[in-house]
Amino acid sequence: MKINATEIRVGMILEYKEDLWEVLKTNHVKPGKGGAFAQVEMKSLIKSTKLNERFRSSETVEKAILEEVKYNFLYSDGTDFYFMNPETFEQTHLNKIIIGEKSKMLSENLEVTINFYNENPLSVTLPNQITCEIDTTDAAIKGQTVSSSYKPAKLTNGINIQVPPFIESGDKIILDTRTMEYIKKI
Repeated sequence: MKINATEIRVGMILEYKEDLWEVLKTNHVKPGKGGAFAQVEMKSLIKSTKLNERFRSSETVEKAILEEVKYNFLYSDGTDFYFMNPETFEQTHLNKIIIGEKSKMLSENLEVTINFYNENPLSVTLPNQITCEIDTTDAAIKGQTVSSSYKPAKLTNGINIQVPPFIESGDKIILDTRTMEYIKKI
């Protein structure tokens, strides 16, 4: 599906130069002289290389058409991650390379969306928010100002984040999977 360069957004998958590219960053620029353009940073899903490309606003690019299917995470054997379709009970497995850092946030029965391109699994999309437990955290320092009142914490899944001073070890929190930021305490 052809889209205008001004419609490119972070997270989109584009077909460009005979490869599939995930958009990491996009910046729309309107210089004082000359035409507007979109500066796009992309990562190849096949070769894992990065590319910075400049598209004029009048150009069109090919957006990849992906099939999105809901799956539940079952288990991991270290290198592969196994998922089951809750409607058909069909199982599929993905390599750790495809999932990447998102693998730390997977928990049993977590519902995820697997994106398929030409019936090959391409990427995994996690829910926007997940529940996590705090493993360790530093003690809060008295007298800190409100603007800088976050402290480092480590979750039970090994992810390091910043949390407010009232959060203690063992607390359950909600984490935004897109930004890796604390949302609220449960």
